[in-house]
Amino acid sequence: MLRRSAAAAAVVLAAVLVPAAHANGPSGGVCGTGDVLVTICAQDNSGSSGSSGSSGGTPAAAAPAAAGAESEAPTDKCSYDRVDPPPPAGHQAWRGHHPADGSVYKVVCDSDRGGVVFLPNGQDAPAAPTIDPELVARRAAASMRLEPPKVASPRAAGTYVVGMPMWMWATPSPSTFGPVSASATAGGVTVTATAKVTRVRWAMGDGTTVTCRGPGTPYRQSRGKAMSPDCGHLYERPSYEQPGGRFKGTATATWTITWTAPALNDGGTLTETRTTPFTAVVHEVQVVN
Repeated sequence: MLRRSAAAAAVVLAAVLVPAAHANGPSGGVCGTGDVLVTICAQDNSGSSGSSGSSGGTPAAAAPAAAGAESEAPTDKCSYDRVDPPPPAGHQAWRGHHPADGSVYKVVCDSDRGGVVFLPNGQDAPAAPTIDPELVARRAAASMRLEPPKVASPRAAGTYVVGMPMWMWATPSPSTFGPVSASATAGGVTVTATAKVTRVRWAMGDGTTVTCRGPGTPYRQSRGKAMSPDCGHLYERPSYEQPGGRFKGTATATWTITWTAPALNDGGTLTETRTTPFTAVVHEVQVVN
């Protein structure tokens, strides 16, 4: 697994992944869509000329020093491991070359940069690569439609009772609970990511929270006064003292995004959260003797 560095990653991303939200084709933008799969192509500028930094071109850490000049920055040391077994012929990691012409290497550097490179037979290792698969994974995740939970209960128009079980649930769909998949490509590195909601944290507005592992179970009258089997709460006081006479809560979904970079034998997880507010009117039952 490659090491991660947020500071270094930000520089690398700015240098080599050029956002092109409205472009199509190999240079950037959306290059493939489906019901649950969106492919994002990111441009790789690592071999182009230009100034270093976020404006594009070769990153400063990877640029060779001028002849006779001494660099004040420490050398970025990288290790090169040949990918074995190698990617199949025609895979983009070959960068258009034939497997007989060289090998594909997985690279890890002290600066936390990494990626894959093609080296012709007999050629020495080049400068540090500039593709971090986690950054490509974040690009894929950013293209996904990850929406907050669609709260079905508690209903804003509903009235609930102190001491009576409340069943909470959200209406599931691919965009609110997953799974949703996307892929992104940069510099010969393709990352596929899949996202799904792993938990929903309900802040009930009365100082308590309930964590549910799924969307919850819809209530049916046949269940009577039973507690929800997987996502419920019981208010112990009425809401009339709250602003507007309602408890104000939130349902926050945690999306867990699992990504893989097969050419690097690398992978990991990312998380995103989405929140939906809700209100609940809770009354006391008045008993008359």
